[in-house]
Amino acid sequence: MIPLFKPSLGEEELDLLREVFQSGWLGLGPRTAEFEGQFADYVGARHAVGLSSCTAALHLSLGLLGLKPGDEVIVPAITFVSTAHAAVYWGARPVFADVQPDTLCIDVKDAQRKITDRTRAILPVHYGGHPCDMDEIHPIAAARGIAVVEDAAHACGASYKGQRVGTLSPLTCFSFHAIKNLSCGDGGMVTTDNEAHATRLREWRWMGISRDTWSRTEQGTTYNWDYAVHELGFKAHLNDIAAAIGLVQLRKLSAANRRRREIAARYNEGLRGTDWIECPPERDGAQSAWHIYHIKVDGRDGLHDYLMDRGITTGVHYRPVHLHPYYQGSGASCPVTERVWGRILSLPMFPDMTDAQVDQVIEAVLSFKR
Repeated sequence: MIPLFKPSLGEEELDLLREVFQSGWLGLGPRTAEFEGQFADYVGARHAVGLSSCTAALHLSLGLLGLKPGDEVIVPAITFVSTAHAAVYWGARPVFADVQPDTLCIDVKDAQRKITDRTRAILPVHYGGHPCDMDEIHPIAAARGIAVVEDAAHACGASYKGQRVGTLSPLTCFSFHAIKNLSCGDGGMVTTDNEAHATRLREWRWMGISRDTWSRTEQGTTYNWDYAVHELGFKAHLNDIAAAIGLVQLRKLSAANRRRREIAARYNEGLRGTDWIECPPERDGAQSAWHIYHIKVDGRDGLHDYLMDRGITTGVHYRPVHLHPYYQGSGASCPVTERVWGRILSLPMFPDMTDAQVDQVIEAVLSFKR
């Protein structure tokens, strides 16, 4: 069976995990701080704050904007539900924008049409690792005094016009879920150049406490039990077990993403030229992280079943959020989304995938119509 996703983990991760276990410090501590520093350096941001998930990153980032009931946040209709949930957690209403038919990233013109006096933020999602049109989004948001918070769950290592995703907006949220390009099992990160935002995120992630436990140990030499709770906070921090895996994964990320690009190019070469398969583009100025390689085909569900019968796992990313029962009363109008989502199929994509496996997938896909 060829899996859809597979984390690339090995002895280096085990070696650093062993060091963490032997240290006796498993929670939020020195490895988390080290990972945050190295990740900030990697993307070029001043600060990186480790969290328990990208969902937590989106949730807390929107909280920094002071969202309140009645506010609106514009999100793309095709995304994981966390993007919309993050607004709902604060009592705000997600407003669903349509997507571009080729990249499946947010349709900036449709997002602009849906801005109202209640709009407080736009959450562009770099779908599949392909950066959104940020040069179009920022002027629109700035003209209306609207914040931009990037959902970069798919986009670790992606770049836009030569600049790494993670520095394009005041707040960018990353995922380290088990299947992501950089996998910690689970976890997330917010990158920002705003020191006040970083400070508040660090307090919020640890119940609103002024100094986390590691900070109060003074690097493990003494322990100060005293702390102050400044505001209502959350239990949303990263831990040193996940951070240890993340440190090794970060060292491997550039090579892993290069391999993803090779796999995407091989898929393109093998699948383009047919009259029934639409391959994903990579627009000028955008360098995708290729978290997802999706094709668009008629008869998507039949192809999914056909490939599964031949030992090839595929997926659908995603059912449009406004079509889930919880959001069906949203009144969303997203005609492109509703036209294309039934044609989307994600093919296997992971760094350890061999050329032979890629060719096996290509041959199986092509044989569906022979």
